[in-house]
Amino acid sequence: MQKKGNKYGTHRVIEPKGVLTQAAYRIDNNMAEIYSNEILVDVTALNIDSASFTQISEACGGDEKKIGEMIMSIVAERGKQQNPVTGSGGMFIGIVNTIGDDLKDEIDLKPGDKIASLVSLSLTPLRIDKILAVHKDIDRVDIVGQAILFESGLYARLPDDLSEKLALAALDVAGAPAQTAKLVQVNNDVLVLGAAGKSGMLVCTEAMKRVGPLGHVVAVVLTQEDANLLKSMKLCTHAIVASATEPIEVLEKALEVNHGHEYDISICCVNIENCEMSCILPVKDGGTCYFFSMATSFTKATLGAEGCGKDVDIMMGNGYTSGHAEIALSELRANPVLRSYFESKYM
Repeated sequence: MQKKGNKYGTHRVIEPKGVLTQAAYRIDNNMAEIYSNEILVDVTALNIDSASFTQISEACGGDEKKIGEMIMSIVAERGKQQNPVTGSGGMFIGIVNTIGDDLKDEIDLKPGDKIASLVSLSLTPLRIDKILAVHKDIDRVDIVGQAILFESGLYARLPDDLSEKLALAALDVAGAPAQTAKLVQVNNDVLVLGAAGKSGMLVCTEAMKRVGPLGHVVAVVLTQEDANLLKSMKLCTHAIVASATEPIEVLEKALEVNHGHEYDISICCVNIENCEMSCILPVKDGGTCYFFSMATSFTKATLGAEGCGKDVDIMMGNGYTSGHAEIALSELRANPVLRSYFESKYM
């Protein structure tokens, strides 16, 4: 008879006791026996979150073998893929192996179903038996291994009309466009930092749908090539070339293209540190700054806003909001140009 575990997975915590698995340093990744409220999944690929993969890649000098070895060592030490520097993880795709006895009649899954996890690898018990390939241009690692989803764990069955890799690319950042859908209103002026990445493009797509003909979506990108790409795909009203680590440059260029007006909302999708003030300075008092990036420092954002006298609502990205998976996938279905780009970039 299977033992019953805690809904949130605390039965898997090894150290320190009393915390949830995301906050734990080490968790139990033994897959030989699962608890009655767990799902065992045969994992085929990991999508490491962008901030984490960037840090790992830089630490390994971009060497794919070393990147794989570092990921293996993290999982071996912690029982999960949680970058010790960024604290973040990513997500997996795989095939359902076993469903715990208590969940068999409670969920819409069966062994053999292909799913994507919608909870972070930083809290997910994971065992890697072998790394098959590292795709550093798209932050993905193909593996042989297994993972556990807890009773509270979120997942999405992979759709039949989209390839696994295409669906994974969108689901990996599903929280960003879904939160954008909740935040952006008609006639808003929206500033998107890191607009040329996965999350940035999906955010721009959703924002353009929401602002209407009198609103504006301004994309901040690093190169003129990216600016031209976003404009050609009609993902923004304007695109400016600036480094998100240079807040005054971003502020000046953002105000210039918006006729001197501050923004209602800014959304940060940049995967490096020290971009907080570029997100905050261009926003009007009473506006909202949404940080989806895992490289964001809460301290830098809040104290920076205070120091500059900016009365803005600061929102830290929650990777989950109701309907987020369907919103992300629907954007690819509804926008052939975006889908074609994702297929060329992430498959």
